[in-house]
Amino acid sequence: MASLWDDLDSLVNAPSSFTATTGERGTIKPKANFDAGDDAVALRKAIEGLGTTEKTLIDILTHRSSAQRQLVCTAYQAATGRTLEEDLKGDTHGDFEDLLVALVTPPAAFDCHEVTRAMKGAGTSDSILIEIFASRSNQQIKALCDVYLEETEKKLTLDLKKEVSGEYSTALLLLAEGKRDESSTVDTEKAREDAKTLYNAGEKKWGTDETKFIDILCHRSIPQLRQTLVEYKNISGKSLQESIEGEMSGELEELLVAIVKCVKNVPAYLAERLYESMKGGGTDEATLNRIMVSRSEIDLLDIRAEFKKLYSYSLHSAIESDCRGKYEKVLLKICGGDDES
Repeated sequence: MASLWDDLDSLVNAPSSFTATTGERGTIKPKANFDAGDDAVALRKAIEGLGTTEKTLIDILTHRSSAQRQLVCTAYQAATGRTLEEDLKGDTHGDFEDLLVALVTPPAAFDCHEVTRAMKGAGTSDSILIEIFASRSNQQIKALCDVYLEETEKKLTLDLKKEVSGEYSTALLLLAEGKRDESSTVDTEKAREDAKTLYNAGEKKWGTDETKFIDILCHRSIPQLRQTLVEYKNISGKSLQESIEGEMSGELEELLVAIVKCVKNVPAYLAERLYESMKGGGTDEATLNRIMVSRSEIDLLDIRAEFKKLYSYSLHSAIESDCRGKYEKVLLKICGGDDES
């Protein structure tokens, strides 16, 4: 695993998922000759008939873009007076239901609901918060925050503040503001300076000045940070990830490592998360659903390629061996192909 994250060659000019536009590297594409009304009628028949026709639900919801699915939801509500989400919840169950509901939820609302779920109840699901805030662009984070404000009439950052503490809280809240620099120009001299600052704040001193790491990793643009990673390796002989892992612990370490991984390669980071969700006994279906649905129109093709590179077998075969029934069928449709050959 370390070799993947330590490979900094050609990093600076590699494409980044933070700037990917919907559809470029996704597995789900908009359907040609799309008719929301026809889809709504077909879904209504599938749900209202005797026993639910799951094949129709799966075919329609996995072969329409998210924007098209929203038009279907509108047409469905106009025709039935009920929301498609309510009817899916009333008519399907378990993981299959959760996955279909995720598909009919707008992306920003889906992210928002995942963040809300992570903050619910006693304790916080930090790994969900870390994954979302480390891997999303400013625009995605702002859209998430807008939905949160609309649904709760509260600011997400204020609610997050009650859930997290310490330097981890400082870093997470900076990311949740969605104000990372978006400049595409790289200042090599500045990158060298930042790399020195990080080296002096960590490897070179007794104890770690975590504020320096937070300031640089949560504010600088992705291209600038990529150059900083290269300069850091030149100065210290170690990768920045290795230094963070050696100097820090707990949620702050997990968050800063996730940021570094996403700066390098968001698809590889998410491929790793998918692998973790399926390895060993039991499956973390919520993580599997979240990544498969939220990246299906952004970079799931790249995630599949990175998964194969990392683990020598395909994401498709991992899902086949880990999931069952209708739930498996939907995931495989979203996955969109097998990379075994």
